[in-house]
Amino acid sequence: MTRSFHPNDIPLTPYLFFTGKGGVGKTSTASATAISLADAGKRVLLVSTDPASNLQDVFGMTLSNHPVQIQGAPNLYVANLDPETAASEYKAQVVDPYRGKLPDTVIATMEEQLSGACTVEIAAFNEFSALLTNQELKAGFDHILFDTAPTGHTLRLLQLPTAWSGFLDESTHGASCLGPLAGLDSKKELYSNALATLNDEQQTTLVLVTRPDRSPLLEAARASSELRETGMNNQILVMNGTFVLHSNPDPISEAFYKRQQIALDAMPENLKTIPHYEIPLVPYNLTGLSHLRQLFSPIEQSLSPENVEQISAPPLSTLIRDISSSGVCVVFTMGKGGVGKTTIASAIAVGLAEQGHRVHLSTTDPAAHLNHILDEEGNNHLSVSRVDPRVELEKYRNEVLSQNADSLDEDGLAYLEEDLRSPCTEEIAVFRAFAELVERSQDEIVVIDTAPTGHTLLLLDATQEYHKEIERSSGEIPNSVKHLLPRLRNPEETSVVIVTLAEATPFYEASRLNEDLKRANIPTKWWAINQSFAATQTTDPVLQGRASSEAQWISQIKEASANHSVIIPWEPEEIKGYDRLKKLAEK
Repeated sequence: MTRSFHPNDIPLTPYLFFTGKGGVGKTSTASATAISLADAGKRVLLVSTDPASNLQDVFGMTLSNHPVQIQGAPNLYVANLDPETAASEYKAQVVDPYRGKLPDTVIATMEEQLSGACTVEIAAFNEFSALLTNQELKAGFDHILFDTAPTGHTLRLLQLPTAWSGFLDESTHGASCLGPLAGLDSKKELYSNALATLNDEQQTTLVLVTRPDRSPLLEAARASSELRETGMNNQILVMNGTFVLHSNPDPISEAFYKRQQIALDAMPENLKTIPHYEIPLVPYNLTGLSHLRQLFSPIEQSLSPENVEQISAPPLSTLIRDISSSGVCVVFTMGKGGVGKTTIASAIAVGLAEQGHRVHLSTTDPAAHLNHILDEEGNNHLSVSRVDPRVELEKYRNEVLSQNADSLDEDGLAYLEEDLRSPCTEEIAVFRAFAELVERSQDEIVVIDTAPTGHTLLLLDATQEYHKEIERSSGEIPNSVKHLLPRLRNPEETSVVIVTLAEATPFYEASRLNEDLKRANIPTKWWAINQSFAATQTTDPVLQGRASSEAQWISQIKEASANHSVIIPWEPEEIKGYDRLKKLAEK
């Protein structure tokens, strides 16, 4: 049975970790929880380690890595730890001892090896560990809340004995994220104590924040399973943004409610056994103490219509016409999970095919969303395939493990197997498959849903240049990869479309992806703002409030894209089938 989430009605441990897919409301849920506990007389510390944190916007004040008291909430202290800065310091600690001793080219490779998401995870865990093991800090607060929990991959790595040995300094076994764990011996006791605290059900609770949508629920289920494997068994599920139909619903609100109910009915089995709570969808931005205090005890909202700012961004068809006339032959859609990359990629491919181009569309979506196109008679200019990340990852893992089976001991193989579960490994494996796909499709426009990050491209680029790194990454760099990297850097051949939502977290994460690609010299031009309520004619008071709150993010997206942004309305019906995609492309 689902209950309303209110922190004062739930027995909570001293440490609370909030985790979930980007954009589900982790920061607002953690912030509102902290305020509620502080208002109840508890001394509370809220700490964010999210690289895309918007805590400063939430509380309307400048924050740093030193806790500051929040004005208007005397029992609440907040710190915003920057894992990017911590990662830079961590990188310097590992690389600096080798400067002047190794060639500059090797130093450059080491630095790129330490530029990925796994380094940020380890650097963030350094911050977690210092706080989790600080007894003086613990004595000063009743609750310490963390916005963004460590991943299961990070925790498993830190539990492996190989991670504490000198093995990492000498190995060339092919690990994709080997750099972040170099030189951890000095922190063994610190990390061990931190891991013990995380696994203590009397000390720590994992709060899985999700939304009643398919993709966030699947991510919550995956995170729950992964973290249970590491010993974090004390978990609760918070369903954020549940929608209730008001009187006189319109087609948009009815469809929105129905879609949530379908997702909830299909909730993964492992989530059903976790105590779960819900937070209603609210019609306002969750910034400022007054709005955050309303989240768990919402005031009855006025049902009078809001004045929603008129949207002036062009439609998706503008982007498609530009690609059609530009002569590019490779189109990537890129963005965080849940923003609708697959739908936008499919619509772009259909739109280009309708204009007479031969198009090949491929995706890494495990749900095989593209099958809806194949089931119907479409356009004979369009062909479709799907790259299965799990298949490609397994193929790549087996290749690397077989190459090293005779040269590593049991601990070494255990470390290698875990390292090959990292996000970077999957990106490299999938990228190789994409490269082969594009190499075969010289006479078509290839539209690829889910692009590799700039870090992956730079890592592969460095790998081509240095023999030692070639052995490290895969033993051999395929010609298809060698050919594709220069093409990706050529704006006359490649177009990257960044897909986002007009919300805080998706925008910040899209901005980070954009900077990541710039670092790799990959040009981006178009941004697509998907699932916008501001672009609909909804009369529902809650959804109108959401539409009004989109305005500031649409403005920032226009600025970030130099006005090369298009907007796609939230659609009452699920986009599936060739005809529906054609209509979306023509709007």
